[in-house]
Amino acid sequence: MTRKQRWLYQVVALAGLAFGAVSAQAQTPELKIGFLAPRTGIITQLGTDMLNGFQMYLDEHNGMLGGAKVTFIVEDDKGTVDGDVSMAKKLILQDKVDMLVGAVLAPSAYALAPLSTAEKILYIGTVSTADNIAQRQSEQFPYTVFSTWVPSQPTHPLGQWACEQGYKRVSAVVADYAFGYEQLGGFQQTFEDCGGKVVQKIWVPFGNKDFGPYISTMKTDVDAIFSLMVGPMALQFPKQLRAAGNKTIILGGSTNYDEFGLPFMGDEVLGDISAHVYSAAIQTPANEEFVKKYRAKYGKVPSYYSEGNYTTAMWIDKTLATFKGKYPGPAEFIKAMASIKIDAPRGPVRLDLATKSPIQNIYMKKVEKKKMFGYDKDELWNTVIKTYPEVSTYWKYDPAKFKAQPPYTRDYPPCKYCE
Repeated sequence: MTRKQRWLYQVVALAGLAFGAVSAQAQTPELKIGFLAPRTGIITQLGTDMLNGFQMYLDEHNGMLGGAKVTFIVEDDKGTVDGDVSMAKKLILQDKVDMLVGAVLAPSAYALAPLSTAEKILYIGTVSTADNIAQRQSEQFPYTVFSTWVPSQPTHPLGQWACEQGYKRVSAVVADYAFGYEQLGGFQQTFEDCGGKVVQKIWVPFGNKDFGPYISTMKTDVDAIFSLMVGPMALQFPKQLRAAGNKTIILGGSTNYDEFGLPFMGDEVLGDISAHVYSAAIQTPANEEFVKKYRAKYGKVPSYYSEGNYTTAMWIDKTLATFKGKYPGPAEFIKAMASIKIDAPRGPVRLDLATKSPIQNIYMKKVEKKKMFGYDKDELWNTVIKTYPEVSTYWKYDPAKFKAQPPYTRDYPPCKYCE
């Protein structure tokens, strides 16, 4: 072979390799995900935790989910319903995303579900969830899925647990919007069904900072206080309550003692109880590994906002893998999601196709100061004191009978024992 022939052979070979590389790259499926989260405003930290959880899973998988290369587009919804709707429209119409993921506020779910239906696009609510969509309107909104929970799902067991502890009378102090109505509704129904009484309901504006006027009206002859607070409210309410001399145990809604705020709380919350789908103190190898990885990457313990979005990325990954990375459209994707059981840091999770919301463990958590997972410093942790397994959105109620009753609102269940 002459020098010229060898040169030609090498050129052809390199060209073939280059063509093969380009061809392989062209054959790699792509997935566009539009992610909604607050990047400004009073609940920015929640958005940061959400984004960190999803991004960590992406980073662990080299930006690939289920064999597809992911284009991950994050938009700031400013923690508002209007922000979610406007950014969702931008992601759908301008960026041509395959699916929407995220959002925070419960009212946003009620706004995004109709948009999802109209545009025939998959919406996976990771933090923004809605009882009534899952419980009664799932068929009406066929492309909306909740990957983490629905609001009354943790508080149904909490009401039962409170009754089992012998609590008879409870006052409620709750953020005045849809999420608060649904969390309190779940607690009140199960608590009163087993003999307890909610004797007072106090509604507090979302974002309130001064709880003095509300604390002064709270009853003192109660066994416990049910409280649902969100964002900075969760830090301020227990501190101001204890400073006012009220030592009554707080039964917190799911966001009250979440790990996003626990490091900023003090001894005033020790012994308080909450219920949720996740605790960073779950003592399983999977969760310990997750906590350590997350803490090493971001310098803090993961919150439910982090775990919920990490697990959502995992669920998308495993679902898309069944289609070899080629996104099949929302209807087929949801069917496949329901066929996959996820072993998440929070435990086993599966999708109930009838409600398009998870069936999973609910944890009763007690705030304690302790050392966990080899960290040498005493810190506040949500120690799991009881686990209710396989909890659905309907709790232990017959779905048909449950759906026949009104949805949880500001006025339902009625406060028939209020004094």
